Amino acid sequence: ITTKKIILALLILFVGLFLAKLFSRFVMNRLMAKTQLDESAKAAIHKVTFFILTIILVLYALHTVNIPLTILALLGGAVAIGVGFGSQNLINNFISGFILMFERPIKIDDVIEIDNIIGRVQHIGTRCTQIRTQANLNILVPNSSLLEKNIINWTLSDDVVRCNISVGVAYGSSTRDTVKALERAVEEHELILKKPEPIIVFKDFGDNALIFEVYFWIRLGKGRMVKIQTESNVRFLIEKHLREADIVVAFPQRDVHMDTSKPLDLRIINVDKNDVSNTAR
Repeated sequence: ITTKKIILALLILFVGLFLAKLFSRFVMNRLMAKTQLDESAKAAIHKVTFFILTIILVLYALHTVNIPLTILALLGGAVAIGVGFGSQNLINNFISGFILMFERPIKIDDVIEIDNIIGRVQHIGTRCTQIRTQANLNILVPNSSLLEKNIINWTLSDDVVRCNISVGVAYGSSTRDTVKALERAVEEHELILKKPEPIIVFKDFGDNALIFEVYFWIRLGKGRMVKIQTESNVRFLIEKHLREADIVVAFPQRDVHMDTSKPLDLRIINVDKNDVSNTAR
């Protein structure tokens, strides 16, 4: 081992890593141009190509310095034991990243929900996944969390989701007219899909209202905000058509029964102002 060989090996590593990054990006772009691969598959191919080239470069640099691979294997075993104890989470996230890339339960551009946070997957890295929320905030989630926790993937198989709206009308209202008003409200919104057809259910006799449920399907599009906005717009339409049909949207009511079989006991109590001030203090 000489200084010249060490410098040559370092040059091979630095220049080789730069060229490996360019080559892996070139392979990724060529495959995207020739095939119909999505963003997740493109990212997986890019990272796998880069890591393979990196391993080849390291082995070639060691060969240039005349370090035998048997010594590398011995040192690698010792280092692996130390790294295994000190970097369990890092290795766990690293392996989880490759599982996400190849098994693909979550893909780039999917809309997912984790810990009541909803966002779109922007990037799946080797250690963490970048998610952009509806508030335009970037959240970095460890890859292992995406495999260990319960994740809702709103767009895993397709982007069609079901929405439901509950509405209560006053007792005495015509149930048939209510259903017709709800149907007109659903038919009027342009984002509601015709297939599957919307469903209107007379759900229950509530304490203060007749309860109806409206189910319909939409395409999620660019994010879950589409679902929230559509449900809000449908509520506006429901209120409009119920008002036009003279159907009252119910609100909680309470009946008070008074016992008038005997005179009511009414008393006027004089309260001393000093007592009131002392109580306030």
